[in-house]
Amino acid sequence: MSFFIPAAMAQSAEGAAPAGGGFEWIFLIGFLVIFYLMIWRPQAKRAKEHKNLIGGLATGDEVVTGGGILGKVKKVTDEFVVLEVSDSQELKFQKGAIVAVLPKGTLKAI
Repeated sequence: MSFFIPAAMAQSAEGAAPAGGGFEWIFLIGFLVIFYLMIWRPQAKRAKEHKNLIGGLATGDEVVTGGGILGKVKKVTDEFVVLEVSDSQELKFQKGAIVAVLPKGTLKAI
């Protein structure tokens, strides 16, 4: 490890090149703008759309869950939704598991 010390001592402060003053700031600001435009804003938009979808659920809506289960909403509470997946089968899901609302009549067409 002692072989690094002489090289560090040999450098003088007079011969050091000045640091690029504004280039680092421009690079940092550019990186933050790209991060915002490509990651933050689209994710916030998707979260807002999903929140509106969940808030607008009503009895009779035909929906798809995150696991791919299709069903008709029978009951909506604050945290859960009851889906009728067949004539005699009802399942309870968290509202967050709902990923899409289908057009009316989709379940009959399948």
